[in-house]
Amino acid sequence: MTKLSWQSLSFEQLTTTQLYDLLKLRVDVFVVEQNCPYPDLDSDSNELDRHTQTIHLLGYQSDELIAYARILAKGQSYADYISIGRVVTKASARGSGLGHQLLQQALELCQQHYPKESIKISAQEHLANYYQQHGFKQVSPMYLEDNIPHIAMIKDCEK
Repeated sequence: MTKLSWQSLSFEQLTTTQLYDLLKLRVDVFVVEQNCPYPDLDSDSNELDRHTQTIHLLGYQSDELIAYARILAKGQSYADYISIGRVVTKASARGSGLGHQLLQQALELCQQHYPKESIKISAQEHLANYYQQHGFKQVSPMYLEDNIPHIAMIKDCEK
């Protein structure tokens, strides 16, 4: 399994190249590959990417960004939970375990920045097993988000 170098940065710490690369990766996968036109950039009312407490997790292989996730503080997506979202790996890097490394890194950052806080995610339904391997449990029936089947999942952390 290939090891990545990881960076966790606030919006203000991102370089313009890093911002461009993470947005391109998200659009390549969530909009183009999944054939799902939706506004990936946050609206002015949400500003999730730019929020001062948002943590952008970038995974590099050499100088290429191939994995990304963002961590949102309690109250940003869910009133009572922190959240991990925009979990993505480059298509050419899938199947090698990098997605598990990405989620493990995100979970470690959650524990570091938000100790003992439970995590809620909106997961694409076909990825339920992937998230279950990391301790998440399904807490909702399937619902459509941007016409893609999703489920709510929670990872309880000891308080």
